[in-house]
Amino acid sequence: MNKMIITGAAAAIFLILAALSAPLLTSYDYKAQDLNIRLAPPDAKHIFGTDELGRDVFSRMLYGARVSMTVGIIAVLISAVIGILFGAVAGFFGGFIDNIIMRFVDIMLTIPTLFLILMLIVFLGPSIVNVMIIIGLTSWTDIARLIRAEVMSVKKLAYVDAARLIGLKRRTIILKHIMPNILGPVFVYMTFGISGAILTESGLSFLGLGVQPPYPSWGNILTAGKDYIHTAWWMVFYPGLAIFLAVFSYNILGEGLRDYFNPRLKRENK
Repeated sequence: MNKMIITGAAAAIFLILAALSAPLLTSYDYKAQDLNIRLAPPDAKHIFGTDELGRDVFSRMLYGARVSMTVGIIAVLISAVIGILFGAVAGFFGGFIDNIIMRFVDIMLTIPTLFLILMLIVFLGPSIVNVMIIIGLTSWTDIARLIRAEVMSVKKLAYVDAARLIGLKRRTIILKHIMPNILGPVFVYMTFGISGAILTESGLSFLGLGVQPPYPSWGNILTAGKDYIHTAWWMVFYPGLAIFLAVFSYNILGEGLRDYFNPRLKRENK
C-alpha cells in the first residue's frame, strides 16, 4: 500500500474521529461563557486556553471540526454527483448533447468561482447548509470535464461494444460497464475536493460569510483570534494548525490515490 495513502488516511480518520468524539473528549459546552476566565492561556483545565468570551477553545475546536469536515464532505458529494451526471452523459452520447453540456461548463468556468460563491452567499444568506450547497454547486465543472474524458475513452473499448451488441440499455452500460471502471479518478478528485472545500468554508467563515456564531468553525474561531493575536496566540495557532493538518492530510491522501490508480506512475515507482 502506498505510504502516502496510509499517512493521509490515518490523519484524516484521526480528525474525523476527534470530531465525532467531541462530547467524550471535552466536558465543556462550546457555547458556555465565563468572562472571569476570558483570554486565559492553556492550562490543565483548558488545554487550548479560552477565548475573548471565556469559552473553552479546545471544545470549540472539536465541534468546529464537525462543521468543517461535514461541509467539506457534503459539498464534495454534491459536486461529484452533478459533475459525474453531466460528464457521463456528455461523454457517452457526444454530439449535440455533448456540445450543449460542455458549452454550459465553459460558461461556468468564465465566472470567477470566488465571485460566484460570494454572490450566492449574499443572495441566500450565510448558514451551514447554504455554504455546503453553494460550494457543491460551484465546484462541479472540473469533475464533469474529467468524467467526460474518461467516458469517451472507455466507451471505445471492446467490452462496451459487446454490451451494445447484446442489446443492453444505455443506462445499464453507463452504470454497470463504464462507471465502475472510472472510479479511480473520481476518488482522487473527491479527496482533493474535500481539502479545497474545507479551505473555502474556512475562508468564508473567516470573512463572516460562512458558519455564523455561536456555532463554531475553524474559520470563525480564527476570525475572533485575529484581534488578539499578540495577547492570545492560542486563538489563532490552534485553528490555523487544524486547517493546515486537514488540508495537508487530504492532499497527501489524494496524491497517494492518484499514484495508486495510475499504472504508469506505479511502474515508474517500482
